[in-house]
Amino acid sequence: MTPPAPPRRIVVIGAGIVGACIAVELVARGHEVTIVEPAHPGADQAASHGNGAFISPASILPMSFPGMWRRVPGYLLDPAGPLTIRWRDLPGLAPWLWRFVLSGATEARWRRTAGHLHSLLHDAPARHLALAARTGLGDLIRQDGLIYAFPSRKAWQAEAAGWQIRAQHGVAMQELTAEDLARLSPGLAPRYRFGILIREGAHCTDPGGYTAGLVHWATAHGARHMPASATGFAIRQGRLSAVQTTGGDLPCDGAVIAAGIHSATLARKAGDRVRLTAERGYHVQLPDPPVCPAIPVMPQDGKMANTLTRGGLRAAGQVELARPGAPPDWRRADILLRHLRATWPALDAYDGPVQRWQGNRPSTPDGLPVISQAGHVAGLVHAFGHGHIGLASAPVTAEMAADLIEGRAPRIDPAPCTIARFGQGRAK
Repeated sequence: MTPPAPPRRIVVIGAGIVGACIAVELVARGHEVTIVEPAHPGADQAASHGNGAFISPASILPMSFPGMWRRVPGYLLDPAGPLTIRWRDLPGLAPWLWRFVLSGATEARWRRTAGHLHSLLHDAPARHLALAARTGLGDLIRQDGLIYAFPSRKAWQAEAAGWQIRAQHGVAMQELTAEDLARLSPGLAPRYRFGILIREGAHCTDPGGYTAGLVHWATAHGARHMPASATGFAIRQGRLSAVQTTGGDLPCDGAVIAAGIHSATLARKAGDRVRLTAERGYHVQLPDPPVCPAIPVMPQDGKMANTLTRGGLRAAGQVELARPGAPPDWRRADILLRHLRATWPALDAYDGPVQRWQGNRPSTPDGLPVISQAGHVAGLVHAFGHGHIGLASAPVTAEMAADLIEGRAPRIDPAPCTIARFGQGRAK
């Protein structure tokens, strides 16, 4: 049977890193692409702008793990911990949080999700290097490795199960002694006595600029950026006929929802139910730091990415579960700054400016993104909910989403990322 001809007019809703990569992929395949994004791509309103800039094949462990339920009360009580939940938002978060705890309740579930994430991340650095070279952005992706630093080998062994899973999936790792850390990361606090080098790890030196550059490449090669917000869909006989926007209707043959935290509302307009919450993250950035680590470091006692970007030394991390519109709690950024100063003693004397940022990671309770045909509308594809792995997994998501929009079977099985896992009934 001859496969259907691929659709030609495609609307990409959202211009974060996932939407930007999808636009590039579709343009490269010959489609007529319109990008619907109300703000300037790569600007600081997007999670893509402020992430930790890691592109790590080791980022395969879901946040929910066996025994996590015992820690939830502590998360509620400790405003300085790596994960906190705002009391006032707990009633609204409870359904998501319950599913989050259940998703990692057994070791089998935890390991299964890690395997699915590995399929999305194992070649992420190579994909980004190829994409950056293809779009003239090669100077923004560096593959110098990534260092995970521990106070001791014993501290690493306390997390042995997670590192064993990474090793079983073929993540290339090298153990580092205190001497190795001093050589590879001059200026790192001497309390870090053991490390793991992810040899194939990479990082982005300007996540916001990279996102903007990808959109610029797409528009330079025929795509159109429409500065508007998507509001719904025109559907005829079960097939998408247009995307409705604040700037008018866009007739199309297909569309991809890649609108980050706003994606759940749009999916609901198409009749799909999805559990998505704002996993709020923070960063601090020092524009002119006295220490400039060549290799990004993640101190495991702080669980934050320390990365030298074009804008300065950035420390990114923290997980705050709260409603998307809640005001930032800048104490979370201050925690990052304290960790950063403790990690790099030369910063004790730093009295320059400190930039603070907060953004909303779109996160599902099971730690897997939604990369899927819509459940009730032909021609509509979902590509959102990437949580911590949005930057790293964006190129593979773009390939999968483009295959789905063309009616092809992706090389990577999309079944674990299907929208159907949230329930088959039509959303109201």
